[in-house]
Amino acid sequence: MKNSIAPIALLMGTFVFAQAEKDTIESKVKEIETVTFVAKKPTVESKVDRTVFNVANSSILAGNTTWDVLRMTPLVSIDNNDAIKAEGETVTVYINDRKTVFTGKELKEYLKTIPADNLMKIEVITSPSSRYEATGSVINIVLKKRDDEGMKGSVTFNNRQNTKNSQYTNLNLNYHKKNFTQTLVGSYGDNTNVQSNSSLYTLYEDNSTTQINSKTIRRYKSPSVSSTSEFELNNKNTVGVILEYYQSNSVSTSDAEGLKKINGEFDNSYTQSQNSNGLNRNIGTNLFYKWYDKEKNKILDINLGTNYYGQSNDSYYIKNIVSAEDGTSTRDIGVRTDTENRNYYLKIDYTQPLGKLGGNFEIGGKMNFNNNVIPNDLYGNNLGNLSRNDIFHYEDNLSSIYANYSKTFFKKLETRVGLRYEYIDYKIRQDIAGNTRRESYGKFLPNILLKYSFSDKYDLSLTYNKNIWRPWYAEFNPFLIPNNDGFYNRGNLDLEPNPSDRVYMKLGILKKYFISARYMFTDQDYWTDYVQGTIQNSQGKEQKITITQPSNFAGKVHKYYIFANTNQTFFKNKFTVNLGLGWYYIDNSDFNQKNKLEGANNYISYLSASTNLSYTNLFNKNINLSAWVEASNQNNGNSTTNKPNIFHNISATKIFPKTQMEVSLQLMNIFQRPNYDATTFTQGGTFRNASKWDWYGASISFVKRFGNQKVKENTKTDAEKNGGGGK
Repeated sequence: MKNSIAPIALLMGTFVFAQAEKDTIESKVKEIETVTFVAKKPTVESKVDRTVFNVANSSILAGNTTWDVLRMTPLVSIDNNDAIKAEGETVTVYINDRKTVFTGKELKEYLKTIPADNLMKIEVITSPSSRYEATGSVINIVLKKRDDEGMKGSVTFNNRQNTKNSQYTNLNLNYHKKNFTQTLVGSYGDNTNVQSNSSLYTLYEDNSTTQINSKTIRRYKSPSVSSTSEFELNNKNTVGVILEYYQSNSVSTSDAEGLKKINGEFDNSYTQSQNSNGLNRNIGTNLFYKWYDKEKNKILDINLGTNYYGQSNDSYYIKNIVSAEDGTSTRDIGVRTDTENRNYYLKIDYTQPLGKLGGNFEIGGKMNFNNNVIPNDLYGNNLGNLSRNDIFHYEDNLSSIYANYSKTFFKKLETRVGLRYEYIDYKIRQDIAGNTRRESYGKFLPNILLKYSFSDKYDLSLTYNKNIWRPWYAEFNPFLIPNNDGFYNRGNLDLEPNPSDRVYMKLGILKKYFISARYMFTDQDYWTDYVQGTIQNSQGKEQKITITQPSNFAGKVHKYYIFANTNQTFFKNKFTVNLGLGWYYIDNSDFNQKNKLEGANNYISYLSASTNLSYTNLFNKNINLSAWVEASNQNNGNSTTNKPNIFHNISATKIFPKTQMEVSLQLMNIFQRPNYDATTFTQGGTFRNASKWDWYGASISFVKRFGNQKVKENTKTDAEKNGGGGK
């Protein structure tokens, strides 16, 4: 009997399998359109020279803008001046490998007009190759590329409740037919934010303290539109043009109260109100040509473009001063600014393998021309001997050439050697004051990358980069302008660039755990400084003022950094956890001694941590959950954080597949409102500033999609994908 069971079972199994195969064949035509195999990338990928935040299918996109997602990106932090940093260091931002002309608050407002739904990934490149302009780390924001036939797109409506209410609307359209692709993105934001500031300034010269509290309400109305047209001439040649327009109308009000004491005794107090309105415009064009031989893996990429940025702003201050000596006085000052920046560039990149050697060679260059003009005008009854008006001019020509060579030896050792040469010639002048400066210099900037794979589970990498950070054009402008906190600010004509050296080592374990260490050295930089000055008021009396400006700081600074990161998936890849923990140690002893910074910490150490959690298709009901938490410190040069910042975000998204609708609810920093608290040390005193930000509350968004939403990766060579050496 036992002998007969086996053949019977085998016969029945064969019959069942054959019947199943027959049923499958018969229904294949009917069902094949509904079966999709998706190879999902990990949320966070740790590569040799970069950390990649893959957000294309993440639930955090719903209802957010690119700026919001950038805040949640591992290794990225944003300070109270909206400066973006990676691992605590200033970065250069690229969008689709094209350097953006925005910085600071202008960059923030621009990224707010790009819906997160367009994001493919965000690359935090901590050891960039020579292809990039060498200003330290790079953040490359990669947008989706849709190329399925026909029309598709999405409409987004978002309402956000912080201290005030804000709205955001976006329309995405994409059309692809045969060799032609057209993308059109339009958005409109009506955003209001509130920021509270508290400052305590202590001056050594007269043993005085000044306490200032202020509150600012800003409203931005920001329409924008961008168009990308791309045409494939054949399977190797592609041409296209990108057109961008961004506008921001802003209105803000600010109220401040100040109290000054000398030797603990009352000296004076004041109240100040400010009303401002401004209009920003940006128009960008980019004409590109790409030749790509897929069989030989050769790429020629040519970009020709222009950018225009205009800003007009009018601020009016009314300051009421109560003084024990002089009695009460009222002062008013108005500030008008009309900035015009023009940028022109030509960039050429070429990549190809080197014969049978198995290496890859990349060469390129860029010519960049800037012509920036900033007219400033002051009006009011308290100008005294202040300069009433002047026009600041900044022109430069920054040219660069670079070469990268990458090769893998013994199938275990990946290498990349690069060299970049940058030459800048710039001219600065003021029409009325007559201040001028002309400078030109060239720098060689090498970089090296090594990665050794002990096995498919363990690898070790080492990179070295020489970088140079140049002052932003507006930081040179020496025109003296009143602030809304009762102080004055100006640029510094004598600013020098900041060179630095970085060594970075990373250990990968089981492709899930990564431990990295970094060392950075610099012996000069420019940071925020507070200096004392005097002006004559409208009554001809000398008046002491405090001026904030960037200044050159000499002195060696050593920075050490250790970071541990892991990316894990659970419950059949539905639950993803990314966790990072970092420790920083900064040796400022020589820096503090040479700049005579009394009370500043010679040695600073602190921890940082972040985590991203996401759960996909909860209860199989098309519900996606995500959460993000970050604890960070912002220690910059002569400024030291007094307490860490804690950010958190929780969101839930419900997807309706049949109607292609999404509804998302987001809770932002509901347990603790974000704040910034740091002390700046100068030779003349200490300046503590604390800010409470408006990024808290709740938002709800509705997204309606239509058409085929399939996307594809942006084209890159094998060296760029695997070696981390390319774009």
